[in-house]
Amino acid sequence: FFFFFKQKTAYEIMPSLVGSEMCIRDRYMEEHLFVFDQVFDENVSNEQLYIESVQPLVEAAFTGIKVTCFAYGQTGSGKTFTMMGTQKEESFVPGMFLLAASDIFQKIRMNGWGLGIWVSFYEIYCGKLFDLLNGRKTLFAREDGKQNVWIVGLSEKTVTSVDELMSVIAFGMGVRTTGVTGANMDSSRSHAILQIAFKEPDGKVFSKLSFIDLAGSERGADTIDQNKQTRIDGAEINKSLLALKECIRALDQDKRHTPFRGSKLTLVLKDSFTGNCKTLMIANVSPTQSCCEHTLNTLRYADRVKELKRGHSAHNPGDELANALMLARQNCKRRTQH
Repeated sequence: FFFFFKQKTAYEIMPSLVGSEMCIRDRYMEEHLFVFDQVFDENVSNEQLYIESVQPLVEAAFTGIKVTCFAYGQTGSGKTFTMMGTQKEESFVPGMFLLAASDIFQKIRMNGWGLGIWVSFYEIYCGKLFDLLNGRKTLFAREDGKQNVWIVGLSEKTVTSVDELMSVIAFGMGVRTTGVTGANMDSSRSHAILQIAFKEPDGKVFSKLSFIDLAGSERGADTIDQNKQTRIDGAEINKSLLALKECIRALDQDKRHTPFRGSKLTLVLKDSFTGNCKTLMIANVSPTQSCCEHTLNTLRYADRVKELKRGHSAHNPGDELANALMLARQNCKRRTQH
């Protein structure tokens, strides 16, 4: 699916200060083309979004593939709503967490698999890791001799039902760092990472499903009227998001070195971009005209993520749809350059 973002030529007719002459001023003309796998309008429900985009990845997790799902966008665009939904009884809306959990336990019961489900939930705030299931205890990311990343001290809880999983998630969300910004009264100021590990009876990890609710991206101009801590938060958020994009660019260009150590976010998600894995990014945009620049920035960022194709041909040689979409995207770039 293609996403077109157009700003057509506009002419403004202004009366001259002298006589009856008319001044015709050419404002601007911009045209942007982005290529994504799916595009949804503002009327789509979380259930529709899940069925179309996330459910195939949940099924892939049962084949031993590491799956990662990001929610990205400006602050206030609905990322947390997409991931968490709403838990109020009068307006209950399931999010990606709940919908995925329902499918996971249903598949385990139907197929009789002896897999245990273990959950960990932590946040990255100002370059530091905090365990949301253990009183926001400070965590540390370490690399072993094989360059595998381990989070020291991270607590894991075993769950056996959807209700148990959602109670664990609700507990973690209750202590997540939030703050007031110029765009949102209850803005998430940290990257929240929920990991659902599928473990075999001997404790060996069979596969892993990660949901990342990224902190809201914002421009420096949007934090002028905020206090010092809010500005520091915004700088750290943008720094980690930039590091994430640089890692994706390095992988896309087959560079010898990928800067996973550029931020804590990219370091802990290293295995999400290497090896046998699948990655999905849900880009949330606001429909208001005042958020035009934010929308373009979000689409550009997600467009860059779409370029992450390294390793797909090795693990999925029959993925003709992905290859076709990538080819269309590259052709569009060639036409733009010429």
